[in-house]
Amino acid sequence: MGKVLVLNASYEPLNITSWRRAIVLVIKGKAEQVEHNGKFIYTNLPLPTVIRLRHYVRVPYKDIPLPRRNLLQRDSHTCQYCGHSGDGLTLDHVIPRSRGGQDTWENMVAACVRCNVKKGNRTPREAEMPLRNSPRKPHSSLYFEITRQIRSGVHQEWKKYVIGF
Repeated sequence: MGKVLVLNASYEPLNITSWRRAIVLVIKGKAEQVEHNGKFIYTNLPLPTVIRLRHYVRVPYKDIPLPRRNLLQRDSHTCQYCGHSGDGLTLDHVIPRSRGGQDTWENMVAACVRCNVKKGNRTPREAEMPLRNSPRKPHSSLYFEITRQIRSGVHQEWKKYVIGF
């Protein structure tokens, strides 16, 4: 039947859960339904797509891993220099590693092979190749799963709860 976005009491995305678990949280009074898709479990119980916890849950800080897959997803599988999308994308360091550039969210972007070679060992300004979007670190690792669901067209109602989408 689908997945349900769980929001903290402050309306920030906290987790994605099954519809069964979401129903249990709503029935027990631990959460309230925020969005539903028009389908019903019972005549007076709509199937939720977004719920909000009634009490704030403190979440410990976790560093977000930086694998290639997440970087490409953050950049929508699009070259950040020319806009080419498709297969054969590489990762480019905005400030080259030979100049002290680090492997960080803020210093790496998706680039097609042509643009990566053209830019070479220079900064985008030196190569006169401005970035389409400034690279930045996602707000949480949950961001990737939520954006996957939104882009697939399944949960468009989740957009308003995701920062930076």
